[in-house]
Amino acid sequence: MSLKQTIENSVIETDATWLINEIKAYDSELDANMIRSAYNFSMLKHDGQLRKSGEPYFLHCQETARILASWGMDYSTITAGLLHDVLEDTDTKPSEIKELFGQEITQMVEGVTKINKISFMDIENQAESLRKMILAISKDIRVILIKLADRLHNMRTLEYINKDSQQKKAQETLEIYAQLAHRLGMERVSAELKNLSMMYLDRATYDKISDQVNREIKIRRSQIDEFSKILRDSLLEVEIQCEVEGRLKDIYSIYQKMTTRGIQFENVYDLFAFRVLVNSVNDCYASLGIIHSKWKPIPGRIKDYIAMPKTNGYQSLHTTVIGPRGKPIEIQIRTFEMHTVAEYGIAAHWKYKEGGSWSEEDKRFMWLRQIVEDMQELRNPRHFMESVKSELFPEEVYVFTPKGEVKVLPHGATPIDFAFSVHTEVGFQAVGAKVNGASVPLRNELKSGDIVEITTRSGAKPSKDWLKFVKSTRARSKIRHWIREQERSESLKLGHDLLMSELQSRRINTKGIMKSDGLLNVAQQLKLSSTEDLIAHIGYGKVSVQHVVNLYAPETIEEKSTEIEPETIPHHPSGGVKVGGVGQPFVRFAKCCNPIPGDDIVGFITRGRGVTIHVADCKEILGESERILDAEWDIQQDAVYPVEILIESDNKKGLLADLAAAIAKEGVNIESGSISTENMMAETNFTIQVSDLAHLRKVAD
Repeated sequence: MSLKQTIENSVIETDATWLINEIKAYDSELDANMIRSAYNFSMLKHDGQLRKSGEPYFLHCQETARILASWGMDYSTITAGLLHDVLEDTDTKPSEIKELFGQEITQMVEGVTKINKISFMDIENQAESLRKMILAISKDIRVILIKLADRLHNMRTLEYINKDSQQKKAQETLEIYAQLAHRLGMERVSAELKNLSMMYLDRATYDKISDQVNREIKIRRSQIDEFSKILRDSLLEVEIQCEVEGRLKDIYSIYQKMTTRGIQFENVYDLFAFRVLVNSVNDCYASLGIIHSKWKPIPGRIKDYIAMPKTNGYQSLHTTVIGPRGKPIEIQIRTFEMHTVAEYGIAAHWKYKEGGSWSEEDKRFMWLRQIVEDMQELRNPRHFMESVKSELFPEEVYVFTPKGEVKVLPHGATPIDFAFSVHTEVGFQAVGAKVNGASVPLRNELKSGDIVEITTRSGAKPSKDWLKFVKSTRARSKIRHWIREQERSESLKLGHDLLMSELQSRRINTKGIMKSDGLLNVAQQLKLSSTEDLIAHIGYGKVSVQHVVNLYAPETIEEKSTEIEPETIPHHPSGGVKVGGVGQPFVRFAKCCNPIPGDDIVGFITRGRGVTIHVADCKEILGESERILDAEWDIQQDAVYPVEILIESDNKKGLLADLAAAIAKEGVNIESGSISTENMMAETNFTIQVSDLAHLRKVAD
């Protein structure tokens, strides 16, 4: 008898009828046979396994499916929910699931299994863990919905595991899964996960706030009911059909407000809020008008998330008014449909016709799409973590283009962030900005309601300094990508020059060498994929040119000529310095040691920035011998070099002017000067221009 027949005929069919009936209530396309088969298959595979509580393990799979059904998920997702642990905890193979339930469900189960194997508590590998999870989610968003249901049931039954495991699981839930639920618009799920996490992370505080809340409910219950009735009757009088409920803020959000504002429970005035549910958007705005005509609104506390929804799809009108007893009362107004979306987020209105993939126009997934794009570009774990955190935990501002289009940006965003949200090229070519008609710096912080206009110039380029103040992941990743491309271009030029110089110094024919198999073989020996990567690595200083040529032509190691023929290896003067084979645009002087003629010098390959000239014994380049090149002075007539000098002396009136005059008498130009004093002593700093070391000594004497 085949496995499929075993499942279909199994007496374990103890019964999936309750689950089928729940799904039938909202999913007319239900495949009851598939649900029943998955139910029985999971029960059979987990037979004999127990949870820490002593209950049959299958109970967890059943409750995960129950949670998914309560969210109104499609039957395919619930099928995968029933099966979500069979690959990890039983001898089931993916091929078995595929044979019985198809490719779509197999992929979802595999996606959840991959997430289950990820630990976010390992700080060193946290970035890689997030990459794996985002990759699993991006293939089918329903994977994370199954995982959230799985985690929610596990958190509800966390009491049965040891304290250390409880705290690790709770911390992971608070930092990752509760935030993901919030980002997906699933506020009810997010709130429950946060409350459950707090129970295990700080039980004393949780119990204290819970007791205070319960006492407050007993005191205010009649007031809440009274205000709810007044509010409901006021709207019914003008024929607005509605439901009104007074609700208590959840314990974790009360705790957050107390800690962030540094206040006691007694000073949290908005413990209770009122929610008004109506039939249409017109009724929402009409209700707001009625409420404001009856109770005075508090300025600055009115928010319209219907006209400008949050990025997770949340829509509602928020207002805070002065209530009957002179205390502030928060009121939220939304349609019944908006309320369902606010409670269950993406689960409430996800369309499954595309097998869990998102559509390009669906703005709810812009943040996830952005993270997936960043995965391709951000290899640095710290940069990737910055990207994920900014997308998962956003505080948003809403600004407008001159044509009235809304742009949602992170808190603290600048005109540069705005420019990149319009188009990458607008960001690259931005040279100025106007906010509400007035010119502002590109680092100016934007506020909700600002109208932003960007001035561009063809040929303009982004600045590395922009990374110091941009806030959006998109802007940051695009700027970094551009900088990397520029650095690679410079490194390719430098690497080519260095390689040609080394080859010529060993009298190796360079004709056609860039396309030769020999260089490609060297690249492969060094675990690089192409000759271009090899040249870039030379330019970056990641591999020495001598080592590359040794691998390319080992027979020349002992034969390398110490004399370089001037006609074949040109030296380019660059500020009075010769570096063999390196063109003028790549040479600059180090500020750490300020080399001047007379100092022994070397060239140092600065990754992505060419060659920097250092004093030979500069501490900044110790231990970097593979990146050091021979260099020598090539003194040009009338050439001068900036040098910083420090003069310590007694403080007296006019000291700076006297010292400047004495230096000027030596025919030395002063670029800048400053003085600081303490306890009648003075330290005077000058940057002066000298021709060489002897000139500097003369000035010093």
